[in-house]
Amino acid sequence: MDAAELVERLLAGDRRALARVLTRVEDGTPARLREVVALLHPHTGRARLAGITGSPGVGKSTLTSALLAHWRGLGRTVGVLAVDPSSLFTGGALLGDRVRMQDHVLDPGVYVRSMASRGHLGGLSWAAPQALSVLDAAGFDVVVAETVGVGQAEVEIASLADTTVVVLAPGMGDAIQAAKAGILEVADVFCLNKADRDGADRTVRELRDMQALGVTRPAPADGPPWVAPIVRTVAAAGEGIAELAGAVDAHRAWLEEGGGLAARRRGRARRRCATWPWRRCARRSGAWTTATGSRGRPSGSPTARSTPTPPPTSCWRRSRRAEWSRPKGQSRASHLVHKLRAGPGSGPSSQESPWSPPPARRRPQRGA
Repeated sequence: MDAAELVERLLAGDRRALARVLTRVEDGTPARLREVVALLHPHTGRARLAGITGSPGVGKSTLTSALLAHWRGLGRTVGVLAVDPSSLFTGGALLGDRVRMQDHVLDPGVYVRSMASRGHLGGLSWAAPQALSVLDAAGFDVVVAETVGVGQAEVEIASLADTTVVVLAPGMGDAIQAAKAGILEVADVFCLNKADRDGADRTVRELRDMQALGVTRPAPADGPPWVAPIVRTVAAAGEGIAELAGAVDAHRAWLEEGGGLAARRRGRARRRCATWPWRRCARRSGAWTTATGSRGRPSGSPTARSTPTPPPTSCWRRSRRAEWSRPKGQSRASHLVHKLRAGPGSGPSSQESPWSPPPARRRPQRGA
């Protein structure tokens, strides 16, 4: 089935066509991807795009399920993209986020798609931006992107979502941790989940102290700046979910009034166009692999199912670092001239597989 027919069926509300288009997008073939994106782009831009991120174990999936129930009660249709981490050794992923959303399996107004990160850093996957555009074009009123459990510096969701909800839990750090730069700076809404536990008041106080340092969103036009509200929730019991959804809607209204929504989406499109050549370069270098495919493997290598698929982001960097590492005492200029004269087949990556680690360097022993 060609892409035009699939997109036509998707726009008509066919869920099977939606699943097939998402599979094509996740496959990452450049020609297919360009064709699908070109057909879907005129139909995007109508959904409310919310990103939910936070550390592992704070209850992101349970919170997403509770928000689904609330939005469905308001008559809104919801599409969810849940990203799970891929194994560093086998390349597989559990894709277990949707297990906590089993209450919405038979609801025709809810669509949940799980996706593996495939070694991509930042909390999402390579295909996440295009997959969110597909869900937007499918006509959902709200599109939710749930990241993997992230650390301090994994903030890619902030460049894709209209509203970023950072989920926290009591006892995850002290005041110094809250004052550090990173994921807390990109929050449009703070959600303190599991607020019935000890330490919730202290966590709220530390977040307010951080906001007092000046971490606010400047107004895109003449108007008040946005200060991220702190909402307490107990997702397992359904407490505070209405307040959290109200905070997300309030931030959306603030963006629309000041023109910040259009500015965010223009910046999102600009960044996507800027990163596209780098993704093509990663594919051609052999770093772009799939969890079940064998792209990027050298000739004569075993199949992908019998050999673990390492993370694609770091393997190419390791091989390049090993190839261009210079001996101690040699200047960078002379080392570069030597490598250029020797040709592209002189590095150790020509004899090793693209994901082989660099050779270990022996430190000189004292007294030798």
